[in-house]
Amino acid sequence: MKKILIASLLSIGLVLPVHAKDIVDTAVGAGTFKTLATALGSAGLIETLKGKGPFTVFAPTDEAFAKIPKADLDALLKDKKKLAAVLTYHVVSGKIMAADVKGGMVKTVQGSELTISTTGPAPSGVMVDKAKVIKTDIVADNGVIHVIDTVIMPK
Repeated sequence: MKKILIASLLSIGLVLPVHAKDIVDTAVGAGTFKTLATALGSAGLIETLKGKGPFTVFAPTDEAFAKIPKADLDALLKDKKKLAAVLTYHVVSGKIMAADVKGGMVKTVQGSELTISTTGPAPSGVMVDKAKVIKTDIVADNGVIHVIDTVIMPK
């Protein structure tokens, strides 16, 4: 009886659709983007990145945010307008997978362009402005996340 019950539960689990997470939930679930999640909340951008998209997000890790002097980071987190500009500079409209990345200028949601340079395959051969891409293709239901090692600032 126990085997039949387990088999039944497994078969039900295999036919039920699995709901993918949006970019915000995916980033929070990863556990290495706590500062980014806090910043998105402070800037009022959570609902935007939970939206339909698709978005490509170059997501700085907690270690990337730690490179910013504490006083500067605290000031940035308190300046909603500047924070929103910095965060939306990390977002590109559309879903760009690592295999589709080409060097050149890409317009961000913030409005400025960032520079993508490639010296080899992603992740090790791709830079976004002065940030190194360290992990690629974290798929969410409304886009994709590529992890970067530095917070990039709009020009």
